Amino acid sequence: MKLIRFGEPGKEKPGIIQNDKRYDVSAFGEDYTEQFFETDGLSRLADFVKDNLLPEVAEDVRLGSPIARPSKLVCIGLNYADHAKETNAPLPPEPVIFMKSTTAIVGPFDDIMIPKNSVKTDWEVELAVVIGKKASYVEEAEAMDYVAGYVLHNDVSEREFQLERNGTWDKGKGCDTFAPLGPFLATPDEIADPHNLRLWLTVNGETMQDGTTSNFIFNLPHLISYTSQFMTLLPGDIISTGTPAGVGLGMKPPIYLKAGDVVELGIEGLGQSKQNVIAYAKN
Repeated sequence: MKLIRFGEPGKEKPGIIQNDKRYDVSAFGEDYTEQFFETDGLSRLADFVKDNLLPEVAEDVRLGSPIARPSKLVCIGLNYADHAKETNAPLPPEPVIFMKSTTAIVGPFDDIMIPKNSVKTDWEVELAVVIGKKASYVEEAEAMDYVAGYVLHNDVSEREFQLERNGTWDKGKGCDTFAPLGPFLATPDEIADPHNLRLWLTVNGETMQDGTTSNFIFNLPHLISYTSQFMTLLPGDIISTGTPAGVGLGMKPPIYLKAGDVVELGIEGLGQSKQNVIAYAKN
């Protein structure tokens, strides 16, 4: 299945995509939350879809994040050798973990807002994994059994906040609008091999990133198992698996996003997203 959430921000309803059409499943009575995944929601939803006639959702209706706000969004840094090289970072001996605020999550076609006082806002196309059941001290051999699905993620980053200010990377990762997710969550049966997916990103039509998940330093079973050694992953939680080369920080000289730019990105089997970049505006 391909899961979507649609409607105005904060008022999204659950839906699915079938045969390239969007359908409303709000009559199912549940959003795509921790409880949904924890209670075998995917199987129950599949039965509901099979047994019911679903209303269509118009193509011009906004899409939100396909997962309602999870308990956490965990990110893996420097998981492609070419990206580590371009940022002059040594290859990590074990996965680099940082957290991205869930308040950064927006829909796949929502704007990216450059934070107040930012001059180094950057892009990162990433494959994100959605956890389907509670995971703690998971063995690698069993790790993929914990996957509910996959989703496209733009890990937007403010490099000065991330790298030049005292503290952790988190400061440059969790700003509002810094986690566009979607357009949909694809269940594992939709993706033949998550370790062999092309992912790409353009800025104003110019290709910046064009890579493949076959170049992971640490594969998905290792990342899920490793992360679960340090924190309990709850159903609906997200692990974003790193980005290939081509980020603005790695350009010579560096290139960063500015108001008016258009970012487009995609992953094979997971669709495409597009974000317009706007200046900071106080709500």
